[in-house]
Amino acid sequence: MLPTGRGRYPPGMPEVLVVSDSSNVREAVVASLPDTGITVRELNHGVDVRPAVKAKRPDLIVLDQQIGNMGGMATCLDLHLEEGAGRLPHVPVLMLLDRRADVFLARRSDAEGWVVKPLDHMRLGRAIGALLAGGTYEDTAYRPVTVPLH
Repeated sequence: MLPTGRGRYPPGMPEVLVVSDSSNVREAVVASLPDTGITVRELNHGVDVRPAVKAKRPDLIVLDQQIGNMGGMATCLDLHLEEGAGRLPHVPVLMLLDRRADVFLARRSDAEGWVVKPLDHMRLGRAIGALLAGGTYEDTAYRPVTVPLH
């Protein structure tokens, strides 16, 4: 998936829900936001995401893969299952992955985008912008280099 989109952002002030038990990760995400008109809510635990989405739907959820009590993958799967059952609206998810091998898990959990750590403000900002615009994002920074055999 490459960055794609259908316009700048949703109407009104977009809201991003940032979920990580690491204050450093949450701060890095907030610092990477591409627009000052974005509202941010922060959570420390994956189990708190479903009730937060039910109470007030964000435009994007940024999930850290490693969250203490309910990891990012389980949280993403939970959101999609609840959406499929008609109990939650669709909310795009950006996963923050620990390593390139975790891309498989992000795909299996139906995340709309992912960025591989260490976090880079430019890549993270592009990813957030693409998902807020209704698109997808795949971090290719750690993809193995292909060398032609000529």
